[in-house]
Amino acid sequence: MIKMDNVVKRFGEKTVLQGVSFTAGEGEIFGLLGPSGAGKTTIINILTRQLLPDSGNIHVGAPQLETGLLLDEDGLYVRLTCMDNLKVFAGIYGMPVARCTEALERVGLTDAANKAVAALSKGMRQRLAIARAILHKPKVLFLDEPTSALDPVTARGIHKLIEEIRQSGTTIFLTTHNMEEATRLCNYVALLHKGQIVEYGEPLEVCKKHDAMKTIPDLEAVFIKLTGSGLD
Repeated sequence: MIKMDNVVKRFGEKTVLQGVSFTAGEGEIFGLLGPSGAGKTTIINILTRQLLPDSGNIHVGAPQLETGLLLDEDGLYVRLTCMDNLKVFAGIYGMPVARCTEALERVGLTDAANKAVAALSKGMRQRLAIARAILHKPKVLFLDEPTSALDPVTARGIHKLIEEIRQSGTTIFLTTHNMEEATRLCNYVALLHKGQIVEYGEPLEVCKKHDAMKTIPDLEAVFIKLTGSGLD
């Protein structure tokens, strides 16, 4: 469903992606893990056609109108209500208002439909941003660090929502620096360090591969072993 083949991207004299290659299967959650500045958002911007690679090839098995996107900056209109925010995007996509009601119900915000975004908690605001991203029922959903800065309880709620979206058949491309999140959610992960993929595979298999004692450490330990540094 999603593929990068030897992609290189430069900004001026700085090379931010160095021959990145991976494949994400249909109906899976694929996790791209790495610290801030590793190149995760650049990869999303290339896959969503906001940037062009300098070399290499990409493939996304869904047209642009059938992809959803949640970035770190949610772009919500803070003075509008939850419902009115979704109505704006429903109008852009030419969808009925009923789809907005359905999306709010799906993310558990029915009771907040008439509440202004400025009055929402960070977790509620994130759920609204996800509702907007899935409003048109995309085949592919890109989530850029969707639980960043959320408390553990709120993050678990977002995890449950992400799993439900995948179960509906959507392929999800997830970037994160939370190794526990990746282990829980992802079918496959790729570890990104300074613009290069340093490891790729099923989360637990990646752990076993780099654990001589066979005690299955977490992905954080694997990343430190491979790069000499953590994710912070």
